[in-house]
Amino acid sequence: MKLPESYYLGNDVVSISKDLLGKYLFTCIDGAITGGYIVETEAYNGVVDKASHAFGNRNTPRTKTMFMQGGIAYVYLCYGIHEMFNIVTSSEGHPQAILIRAIQPTDGIEAMQVRRNMPVLKPNITAGPGSVAKALGISRNINAFSLQSDTIWLEDRGLTFSDAQIKAGPRIGVAYAAEDALLPYRFYVKGNIYVSKPNK
Repeated sequence: MKLPESYYLGNDVVSISKDLLGKYLFTCIDGAITGGYIVETEAYNGVVDKASHAFGNRNTPRTKTMFMQGGIAYVYLCYGIHEMFNIVTSSEGHPQAILIRAIQPTDGIEAMQVRRNMPVLKPNITAGPGSVAKALGISRNINAFSLQSDTIWLEDRGLTFSDAQIKAGPRIGVAYAAEDALLPYRFYVKGNIYVSKPNK
C-alpha cells in the first residue's frame, strides 16, 4: 500500500529522512515496474539550511517544486549530467526535501541493468543518487509528480531498522554550505552494500 500523503506533510525533514530507510520506492516507466527499499538518504532543511537549494527563501524556476505541498517528486539535473530524485516534504511554502542516495533493488532488476548498461549485476547499480534515478528511469519529466501517482510511489512493507543499524553523518558534496555541511543529515543502513559512500 502506498504511503499516505499525510506521511510527507510533517515539518521535521530530518526525522522523515531517517524514517524513510526501509521504505520501498517504485516507478512504472515505459511499462516497467522497478524499485527497491531505501538504504541511504539526505535531508535538506529548507530556507535555513545553507546546503539546500531553497536556502534564504530562494524560489526559482528550478526550486519552485520544493515550495509545493509535500508528497511530490523534486527532480533536478546535477553537474549537467545526473538526474537527482528528491522527496518534497512539509506544507506548501516550506521547501524541505530529502535526496534518495541509494536503494537495495528488489523489483525489475533486469530493466534496471538495461538502463544502467550493466550486464552483470553490481552494487553500484543503485548506489548514489544519479544511479538510483537512472536505474529507476527517473527524469525531470516527472518533476512535481505526486507520490500517490502510478508513475512513482513509496510503500511501507514493514521493513524497519533499529537505531543501532543506522548511521548518521554529514552530507556528501556540500562543502559550500560552511558549518551546515557538518550537520548529521545523512542517514544510511550500516553494512549495506548498496550505500554509496559508507564511512570506514
